[in-house]
Amino acid sequence: MTDRVLIMNADDFGRSRAVNEGVIRCHEEGIVTSATLMVRWSDAAEAGEYARGSETLGTGLHFDLGEWVFRNGAWEPAYEVISEEHRETVVEELDRQLELFRELVGREPTHIDSHQHVHRDEPVRGAVLAAAGRLGVPVREATPGIAYSGAFYGQDGKGTPVPEAITVEALVGEIERLPVGVTEMGCHPATAVDLETTYGSERVREVETLCDPRVRQAVDRAGVSLRSYRPYARR
Repeated sequence: MTDRVLIMNADDFGRSRAVNEGVIRCHEEGIVTSATLMVRWSDAAEAGEYARGSETLGTGLHFDLGEWVFRNGAWEPAYEVISEEHRETVVEELDRQLELFRELVGREPTHIDSHQHVHRDEPVRGAVLAAAGRLGVPVREATPGIAYSGAFYGQDGKGTPVPEAITVEALVGEIERLPVGVTEMGCHPATAVDLETTYGSERVREVETLCDPRVRQAVDRAGVSLRSYRPYARR
């Protein structure tokens, strides 16, 4: 047994066809072991079908309340599902998305996270933790014993490109520096830019990096075990 575990989780599964293709390729040819599904999007059914039939890709819920972009010195919504301010409506929307997940995948999620990490703050945090507690599944950055790393991301917090963060060399370095224990690392692969997003060409570069044989070699050389969230669910 290794003392260092990596869960490589691809966010945004189901958001577009190219995202689906990127996630699947990085699972089958690269080091992605886990994904979180955006159930509201038009290509979610295709992603759910793949997840339903996969014995190796752990699939959780990517709770989606909207997306914000930083433009002209201020944050503005690209789209909004519901307001994040009221716990009652957040709980209702979370229940709705969990039910859609079950319909698409045929089982409960392996874990829960959220688009743009909105579950870090209340009232979303409390709603997500309560639902995850009922299901017996982990929550990104909230479950003891499972750390989270956002180091593999090609922009800073305001959308400025940071291309050096998603190179093979950068990912190999992060793998070599993994601490003892379980770490989830997020990623956002896609084979093309077929959706409106400020994070576009970076997704294509992520696929190239995640599938590069030097990355797999680094995992093996460092003695890191690749897993999904499945072993850490209590149900």
